[in-house]
Amino acid sequence: MGKDARFSSNRLRAGRWSGEGQIYLITTVTKHRRPVFQDLFAARELIRVIRSDEARGSHRMLAFVVMPDHLHWLLELRNGSLSQLVGRVKSISAKRIGGRVWQDGFHDRALRKEEDILATARYVVANPLRAGLVERIGDYPHWDAVWL
Repeated sequence: MGKDARFSSNRLRAGRWSGEGQIYLITTVTKHRRPVFQDLFAARELIRVIRSDEARGSHRMLAFVVMPDHLHWLLELRNGSLSQLVGRVKSISAKRIGGRVWQDGFHDRALRKEEDILATARYVVANPLRAGLVERIGDYPHWDAVWL
């Protein structure tokens, strides 16, 4: 095996660890960073898919924001693997929206117990402010957060 083969994205994804009860911050982007979710239907459809999967018991949604070209999602994994969950949500949402929506893969960060989950949730929902899309969080329609 060549030295670069050890670091291929498939190998890294295969080695990803998922823990039920673990809290993760997920970021995934659209193909070619296209602003797919500027479209109201597309953004709301993605949110419906996330909520539907939560109702099936796969995860507990803590916070999310659907940006024009990416998703930030803070969740507690409840059932199955993280890769299965994200893959399923991306696949179902792409079928409902139409076309090749998502870039392959996703970025995840497991939050440690000592990390401030509330601060991370605030970071997630403040994305539209930092991006200059709105002046107040309440003016952006595609986010949600629950009290922990």
